[in-house]
Amino acid sequence: MTADLKLEKLHSELPEAPEPKGVYKPVIILDNLVYVSGHGPNRVDGTQFTGKVGQEVDKDFGKLAARQVGLTILATLKKNLGSLNRVKRVVKVLGMVNAHPDFEEHPYVINGCSELFAEIWGAELGIGVRSAVGMGSLPGRITVEIEAVFELV
Repeated sequence: MTADLKLEKLHSELPEAPEPKGVYKPVIILDNLVYVSGHGPNRVDGTQFTGKVGQEVDKDFGKLAARQVGLTILATLKKNLGSLNRVKRVVKVLGMVNAHPDFEEHPYVINGCSELFAEIWGAELGIGVRSAVGMGSLPGRITVEIEAVFELV
């Protein structure tokens, strides 16, 4: 089953691909790699998941926010590539969690995005290398920001 069909099967509606809110490009393609800038947890209605994990929201809210970031990244890929089927594999994910200093479960939170990508591209190609780190704050108080690198077919 193709990546586009797997996304349809999930019945997950993609938000609009976000426009840059600064001086950067959302996507750059170099040779057979696609670099995707940091994305936030944009909902279909235009709102975002906000709140500091371990203080204002719990780790499960954070994990849902990370999944939503994954959906936002998929929207950007579809907009710029035309189809998720052009992606061969996930290469790298960098997940940043807006977290209280005592919070220690950043990998659990970022699993929300990683599990989504594994659903789309499978366990072998949908899981790349990854870092999951805590931040003192993120723009607009968003709960999670994620950037990623993908290999093209």
